[in-house]
Amino acid sequence: MNEHSFIIFIYIYMTSMSDKKIRILKATEKLLAMYGFHGLSMQMVAKEAGVAAGTIYRYFEDKDDLLHQLYDHILTHVASQVTQNLSDDMPLKERFRTMWLNIWNMANQEDAPLINRGQFENLPRRNGQEQHQLEKKLFAKVNQLFDEGKTSGQFKQLDNEILSVLSLEPGACLARKHINGVFKVDDASREAAIEASWDAITQH
Repeated sequence: MNEHSFIIFIYIYMTSMSDKKIRILKATEKLLAMYGFHGLSMQMVAKEAGVAAGTIYRYFEDKDDLLHQLYDHILTHVASQVTQNLSDDMPLKERFRTMWLNIWNMANQEDAPLINRGQFENLPRRNGQEQHQLEKKLFAKVNQLFDEGKTSGQFKQLDNEILSVLSLEPGACLARKHINGVFKVDDASREAAIEASWDAITQH
């Protein structure tokens, strides 16, 4: 998928949702961050979203479907944020640094509670080929980065998922510690973290 097609895909996905559906998804995300899965009810979501309880079932079959669609909604947001300001003609390291900083900035946003609290990974998602294809499509540029790095011999010959865990995900983890006041990261420390993340996946 080229950059133009990806932008069209994201635009169609985001504009295809009604305002009420987006409000329901955002309300669900906020409540999950506050109360967790077991403390969530459809009535709570309806109240937080400012809609009638029956309205939710116009868009979601049940609570499981709501959580599955929330996962896809957040994943689409993550993909669009991670791939901002990227172009294929950038040097490999510049693309990597851009992605790392995009993840850092996204994890510092107050309007992404499940991400900046590290809870997104715990959301239930659908299994199956369709889900796999969606994730592959959304993160095509991330996979392209790792594939090019391995083909050129710059990156270790590891699965892309492992390369991501070693190099990009630390940006989100560090940002959460920063925003929660656990550990303050200044500009110099952040740059050092980017270098260390790059070093973790490059051949020596």
